[in-house]
Amino acid sequence: MIEQGAADAFVADWIAAWNARDLDAVLDHYADDIVFWSPRIKIVTGRDIACVEGKPALEAYWSKAMEDAPELRFTLQRVYVGSEAITIAYANHRGENAAETLVFDRHGRVKLAVATYR
Repeated sequence: MIEQGAADAFVADWIAAWNARDLDAVLDHYADDIVFWSPRIKIVTGRDIACVEGKPALEAYWSKAMEDAPELRFTLQRVYVGSEAITIAYANHRGENAAETLVFDRHGRVKLAVATYR
């Protein structure tokens, strides 16, 4: 079970890494075998795919996304805690409300992530 304090600390670090545009720091939160789902993948890559698998693929995707969005910034709204997962609700630089659910492995790294947008 993830405690609220630990979740809040993780999210503060996660948001700070994104807002600093520090891709290495962002990727440090993720397992090598991460599976990441997002409707933005198709938009950013131009490929008809909805997920990326593995840290190298995630790095390539986010590198391109950061390159395409120099104004990228997240503003935290809420953190929800589950048994081995958290959901981060935030507003992004496009003015969209977003939520990402992150499922953790036994080492405390994200093994599955699903991004959703409104």
